[in-house]
Amino acid sequence: MAFDEQRYTREVLEPAREAGGLPPEDLRVRYQLSEAMTAAQVADTVRQVRQCWRRARGMLKYKRLADRLEADHARFSPIFSAAAEGDLTPLREALGDSERRAARRLAGAGGRLEDAAGRLRMLSPALLSTIARSSGVSQEEAVRLAAERSIEVREPDALPDAAPYPGFAKVREALEVLGAPHLGRFLFGDRCAEMRVLGGFAVEGGGSVPDAIAEVGRHWAARTRGPWTISADTVLAALRNSPDPAALIRYDIVARLRERVREHPYDDTLLRHATTELDLDAGDARRLIFAVRGEGGLGGGAATRLRELVDAGEIHAAADFAEALEPGALAGEAAELATEVRARLAQAVRLRDRARAALDSDDAWLALRDALQRVPDLPGATELLARLAPHPARAVRAAVQGEGVSLVWQPSPSRAGRIVYDVYRDGILLATADRPSARDDGPPVNTPVTYWVVARRDEAVAMPALAASVVVRPEPADLRLTAGDGVVSGRWTRPAEATRVIVTRDGRPVPAGDTGFRDRDVANGTSYSYTVCAVYADPDGEVVTPGVRRTMTPLGRPRPVADFTLRPDPSAPGTFLVHYEELATGALEIVGLDATPPWPMGTTLSLAELRAATRAIPTAPTRDGQSIRPGGGQGVLLAVTVSGELATVGAHIEHVNLAPPARLTAQRRGVTVYVGFVWPPDVPEVEVRWNGRSMIVNSAAYRAQGGVRLDVPEGEPVTVEVAPTSMVRGERVRGAAVSLRLPGRVPVRYDLSQQGPAWRRSLVVEVTADRPVRLRRLALVLKPGHVQPKSADDGILLDDWNDLEIPARLVVAAPRQAKPYWLRCFAEGAVEVARARGSYGDTPATGFHPVHGPGPSFGAGGFGDDEPGPAFADGDASVFAGPGGEVTLIDPPVRRMKVG
Repeated sequence: MAFDEQRYTREVLEPAREAGGLPPEDLRVRYQLSEAMTAAQVADTVRQVRQCWRRARGMLKYKRLADRLEADHARFSPIFSAAAEGDLTPLREALGDSERRAARRLAGAGGRLEDAAGRLRMLSPALLSTIARSSGVSQEEAVRLAAERSIEVREPDALPDAAPYPGFAKVREALEVLGAPHLGRFLFGDRCAEMRVLGGFAVEGGGSVPDAIAEVGRHWAARTRGPWTISADTVLAALRNSPDPAALIRYDIVARLRERVREHPYDDTLLRHATTELDLDAGDARRLIFAVRGEGGLGGGAATRLRELVDAGEIHAAADFAEALEPGALAGEAAELATEVRARLAQAVRLRDRARAALDSDDAWLALRDALQRVPDLPGATELLARLAPHPARAVRAAVQGEGVSLVWQPSPSRAGRIVYDVYRDGILLATADRPSARDDGPPVNTPVTYWVVARRDEAVAMPALAASVVVRPEPADLRLTAGDGVVSGRWTRPAEATRVIVTRDGRPVPAGDTGFRDRDVANGTSYSYTVCAVYADPDGEVVTPGVRRTMTPLGRPRPVADFTLRPDPSAPGTFLVHYEELATGALEIVGLDATPPWPMGTTLSLAELRAATRAIPTAPTRDGQSIRPGGGQGVLLAVTVSGELATVGAHIEHVNLAPPARLTAQRRGVTVYVGFVWPPDVPEVEVRWNGRSMIVNSAAYRAQGGVRLDVPEGEPVTVEVAPTSMVRGERVRGAAVSLRLPGRVPVRYDLSQQGPAWRRSLVVEVTADRPVRLRRLALVLKPGHVQPKSADDGILLDDWNDLEIPARLVVAAPRQAKPYWLRCFAEGAVEVARARGSYGDTPATGFHPVHGPGPSFGAGGFGDDEPGPAFADGDASVFAGPGGEVTLIDPPVRRMKVG
């Protein structure tokens, strides 16, 4: 059958255009195919159909549809190519798929019609057309689908916009007083069930409206006068004075239904409300709800339409609509909306006229923006806005950076609206930027390129601002130069567009290949400047790039470090000072490994290989060398001599980072020396050495005993050394030690006694020592009361002796003092006290002798724990420094003497 273009336009293109520009899914319809066609007929028909599309594209109404058909044809092109070659199988499969897609499209459209109709089963023609267009079906198909689903397509009934009676508000108030739900129930009572208000008012078995008014009037006239009869008279007066009482009843029903629709209930709820509470017939109830829904649930009529247009931003359309209405239609809310619309339109027109007369585009743009904010659909404003271009960008500069081009420019002076910049390269849009800068990462190489920048505000564009042409010629990439022993070598990646690479040393050419060079004509210790350039072909010859410059100094093979030592830095815990012989060339680096180095001493390797196989140790230069911080744990420290890019392996040592103890203290308590310190972190044990002896102490024992106790005779000086230690591979490793020296002490003891008769008593002070010693001064002090004296000034001085040689026996007259009182001896000078009876701390050396009770008695008491520090074992000595060296002044033991 010959192809009929008119029929194709009538049956395919026109329905598809009405369906929103969606072509039919069924390929039989789209390409006018049939099952009886041969491969040649299919190819010929498809060709004619596509020619029809091209001709239809010349008509504006079919242009978008034709573009869509051609775009879709790209998906089916392989199928028709196979059919042209005689294989119809893919086409038959595609036809089946298209039938199924067409069926799904119809089913989807039917479902949307079902959803839109809802429980009312009604649709407006406009909504039906909208669903048909968006679903891609024709109007006839949509009508057929609606009929199959019992959906009634009709225009909503016209409903009254205003009350036919001016005093309707009073009528509503009166009905509320009477308890009547609406005017129909007031007139007909329970007989108004299934009341009809559309197409003429009717109540089955209720008679006419005038007869009902007369009957109700007689009923209320017979009632006793009161507030209810006044309300009934108000309602009856409205019905009698209304030109059409039925229209008043209908308006009352519609007004109440509109109020309920504003609450956005479901259709089921509205139907129940209309049939039970408003007593409407089921058919009238559906039609009224459908009509009110079509109004948007508002007042209806002109006000509804005006509100819809205003909310949609169509102010100009709203003004045209208001002008087209009858003068009586603009009342109430509609009149207010019309006034607002006219005022906004007038102001927008004034702003548009001002924009047209403005000389500056920015001022015109601001005026038009304000006009469009008031009236978005203002005629001519959008087109005028598109012509208000901003001021152009200025001073565009293009610079080659690496393999790309960087562009900067001065921004447009325009400050109205949002200005963006379109960057073009040789007429092709490259990027859009908000800021006055951009970068082209992929420009053509060895070809002149031109860039320009166009300032744009919305759709309005300014004149382009051009930059000078540039040529991108990249330098050799990944350049790596290495200096060795009497040689400098280099590697690089030659740019693909470059013809060759040349290398110069201090201006002299060096033989080089495409990827590297090796220069042996150099002397160690001399610095050379190398330049690596790329060469590009040019119509006028060759162009050499400026090149990449590197300064290299070849050095001889570095000598290894034969030995080095570590010494802890006392001023910085965890830091060690490295000691080694000064190197003639190169620099020493200490690197860390987890095991023995894999290279023998003296091996020279590249610095990169060394860095990859070792870990860096933090270092700092010092006056005598350098200091390092190896960190925690154990490992191997390797000395490496670095010279240029070469490194020579030297000696290594196994190192365990054992932090030394801090704040070492030592105190004598008689023959016991108490040692304390801050236990070092991550150290399991410490080794304590003193006077040729040593012992291992772990942290648990140290904390349990509150320190370390050493037995040392008082007269023997002692040096205490504490070092961290640990077992490594079965051997004990010892870290840096801290030490403290205490001199020997000479114990000096004194005792108090009394002699002589009761009327002439004397106090005897006997001072003894293990060896002769001289005291600078000894004072005997008395203090009344129960509180012992604390110093030579804390009481009454009974007597004192200067430059006293020990041993000595001193006699003093007994004091005439009421009991109780204390007697104590004090030595002059700064001393260190180890108190008797569990005392501790540093105080002046003292002796004490309490006196209690009615008779004279002597004894010694203990001190309280009134001084800070760790509590060691009991002691009985007070230490002070005398002219003969350190001595210990020991208080007498407690004892009681009975005096007759």
